[in-house]
Amino acid sequence: MTFSGTDTSIPMDDRGLAYGDGLFETILVRGGVPTLWQHHLSRLRRGCEVLGFPCPSLTSLEAAFSSLKTSPNALNVVKLIVTRGSGGRGYLPPIEPQPRLLVRHFDFIPQQDRWEVVNRVRLSPLRLGHQPLLAGIKHLNRLENVLARQELMHANAARHHGSEYVEGILSDSNGTLIEATAMNVCWYEKGKWFTPALTSCGVAGTLRAALMTAGILTESSLTLLELAKVEAFCLLNSVQGVWPVYTIDDECSKPLWVAQPSPLHLSLQKAAHCLLGYEE
Repeated sequence: MTFSGTDTSIPMDDRGLAYGDGLFETILVRGGVPTLWQHHLSRLRRGCEVLGFPCPSLTSLEAAFSSLKTSPNALNVVKLIVTRGSGGRGYLPPIEPQPRLLVRHFDFIPQQDRWEVVNRVRLSPLRLGHQPLLAGIKHLNRLENVLARQELMHANAARHHGSEYVEGILSDSNGTLIEATAMNVCWYEKGKWFTPALTSCGVAGTLRAALMTAGILTESSLTLLELAKVEAFCLLNSVQGVWPVYTIDDECSKPLWVAQPSPLHLSLQKAAHCLLGYEE
């Protein structure tokens, strides 16, 4: 079993390019050290197990961070893409795959203004399909998210007044909230923070996983009809941190849920940002 290491080009017969047959991780790196690395590694290994090909060695994965700035305040984002590699016949994968690892990194500045402002989101008209086998992992087949983000771009272009939508909220065909286009979601009610149980679809984010491990987030379910009982609502991911949301509009851009500014999100935000190094 061999790995091609860090590639700078992708051959036409790469299965990740041809079929989305692969996985990716987007990792915040502070001072050359990847944040939430064990959670990223765990999700990547689980994804490789689900798709049925070997995960690159820890040495080859960690080599992706070796050339980054090591000054304490240096922030980078590293994107790791692992495909099944080349070979096989059509959809039939090769018997002995040789996964391909691709690495990209760039300097990063978080959108800190989103940590405090009154963020507005919009319910996407797209409904996520159920595929329990792929639920949770970060596979390369993200066309649902692409279409939802494109729709959000058009919705923002059509707005003639008011603030733009910072994200689109995705639900499944049963009307159950799942995630945002590029972030997980959570809500506060009865003194606790909850996040959707992603058993049928959606991506199980690493910041979400870390907060669940810490006992700060608990899995539950929330339908669109149950939004009225929610006291606070937030978006989160392992790169941008936690964004409080105060307005959720429906698909016609009419307010579906509105909350008054409150400090309910602050403890969640503090815990999350400590994990990411945004708050010492």
